[in-house]
Amino acid sequence: MALKQQVQNDLTESVKGKEELRSSVLRLLLSAINNKETEKRTKIWKEKPKASVEDLEKESKLTDEEIISVISSEIKKRRESIELFGKGGKQEMADKEKKEMEFLQKYLPEQMSEADLRKLVKEAIAKVGAKEQKDMGRVMAELMPKIKGKADGSLISKVVKELLIGQK
Repeated sequence: MALKQQVQNDLTESVKGKEELRSSVLRLLLSAINNKETEKRTKIWKEKPKASVEDLEKESKLTDEEIISVISSEIKKRRESIELFGKGGKQEMADKEKKEMEFLQKYLPEQMSEADLRKLVKEAIAKVGAKEQKDMGRVMAELMPKIKGKADGSLISKVVKELLIGQK
């Protein structure tokens, strides 16, 4: 089953079960997915103005990989909110954001361990011949297609920096 369909089914189930917070999170997620599809459709239409509506609809459907990217983005927003609410002394709001983040994480692929991540980062550094921190972009470009959605972006960045700085 496609990921978007899974989210829609889970939304229906959560509405029937009167799970307000989960329903709200899934509605926001579907809205973000639909916005991304509209954005993609507009881009395609600008490139192919003579395309039929059916072709535009078909081509603008997000792949599961693209949906995972949207979910990761939504999780990142929650993580930033948790940090800000924590600093602002609004623990109740931070806890709500944390619950929302947990609902969203269920749609991501199994997360990679830090040890596995370090191994892949070392391989990427060796493959691109990175020697210093300014090579980070090349390392990330090599790495991201393999691990997108499987590890938190900030953790990936931290590990790449550590390993590049540690080479000196």
